[in-house]
Order: sequence, then structure tokens, then C-alpha cells
Amino acid sequence: MMFQGRFEGKAMVVTGAAQGIGKMVALRAAAEGARVLLVDRAPFVTETAVAADGEAYGLVADLESYTGAEAAMDKARMLFGGIDVLINNVGGAIRMRPYHTFEPGQIEAEIRRSLMPTLWCCHAALPVMLAQRRGTIVNVSSTATCGIRRVPYSAAKGGVNAITASLAMEYGPLGIRVVAAAPGGTQAPPRRVPRNPDGDNDQEQGWMAEAVTQVTASTYMKRYGTLEEQAGPILFLASDEAAYITGSVLPVSGGDQG
Repeated sequence: MMFQGRFEGKAMVVTGAAQGIGKMVALRAAAEGARVLLVDRAPFVTETAVAADGEAYGLVADLESYTGAEAAMDKARMLFGGIDVLINNVGGAIRMRPYHTFEPGQIEAEIRRSLMPTLWCCHAALPVMLAQRRGTIVNVSSTATCGIRRVPYSAAKGGVNAITASLAMEYGPLGIRVVAAAPGGTQAPPRRVPRNPDGDNDQEQGWMAEAVTQVTASTYMKRYGTLEEQAGPILFLASDEAAYITGSVLPVSGGDQG
């Protein structure tokens, strides 16, 4: 469901916007009047921006580094003069396996993927929002803070929830809202960039299937959500309709609270 003009004149940054939930959020926001900067390390983020119905720009940046996050916020400030809304959507489990089988480097990679981009982007965007005395940050977390076969990812998303609560308390008096949506399992088209660039062997595919079964069983509705069902709540939290909501994590998972 579209809300014509809901974000008219708003400057928005959407990270992880080349595909999946981030793409759907960015395209809908542009169609609803936002001026949107789509950020992703996948080069085809520029294709997504071109496809938008509205004012949209693509930027290739690696948000696992502070340099990438700073470049993204600088670009938004250059394009729009400020940042009204930041949607932190970078993340996703790289591997799914029993925790004791993760190698130390694999654990660190999960934290870099699903926690650090949110930390870096919040840090880089806050000076812009403080200068404006206003702004909204929507962090995309996950109900996989409780789940099997992805403990490092769960830890990273638990960190995103903690960032949300702490920043909301610290910056609320300064006119900045910080909220989070926690998607559950979501049906999406095949990824153009693989989740695990090394590929999954037969054993790993079996572990992933166990995680999928657990996620589906944990929902009251016994199915995965759609991209549209995830984008709607994220954009609600980003909108002025949610002006008195801050510090909250909204599960969007068919009843699974995570």
C-alpha cells in the first residue's frame, strides 16, 4: 500500500539497498516522495536507483568500514543538504551452522557484516542530525536474536537492538528518534550477490534447512513474510506517524517475538 506524499521533501539514506528488503524500502520511499540515496557495496545499486519512481541516487560503498559510512553520509549531505531519515539495513547471516563448528574468522566476519555497518552509519549520520536538531534512524534488526544455527548473527542483531535502545535514550532530548524493525524469515528473489561467497556444501545446506524449519515453525502464521510486509512497517517507523515512538524494536515476524 502506497501513501502518496508521505515523505515529500524528506532526505533519506537506505543502506543495503541493492536488493531484498532494502531495495523494496528505497523504491517505496522514493515513490512516496522521499529524496533517497541508496547505498550498497554491490555495483548494481545504481540500477536500482535508476528504476525508482522519484528522486533517487545510487552509491557504491562498503559500510563494514567507517570510511564507507562517512562517505555515504557526506554524499547525502552534498545531495540533499541534510539527512532526515537513515535506514540501516546492511546485514544477513553469511553461514548457518552449529556454533561450535564456526571458525574464529567466520565469527568475526558475521559481526562485521551485521553489526558494524549500523554502528558506523549511526556514528557518521548523527553529526548531521544534531546540526539539524532532528532526524530518525530506523535500524533493521531480526527476530533471529533467538534461533538456531547462527549464533554470531544473533549476537550481532542483539547488538543492533542495544544500539537502538541506547541511542534513543541519549539523543531523544536532542530531537532524534531511533527505532528498529525486526524482520522474521522473508521470501525474496534469488540474491544476485551470494550470502556465502564460498558456497555451501551438503552439510551446510542441511544446517540451513534446519534453520529455515525452525524459523517457519516459530511463527504463528507458519510462513515467511513478503518484502512488502517488511517494507511497510519499516517505512511506518520512519514516518511522522511514528513521531512518538523511539527506543522500540518492532517484531515483524508473524508472531515470533525473537
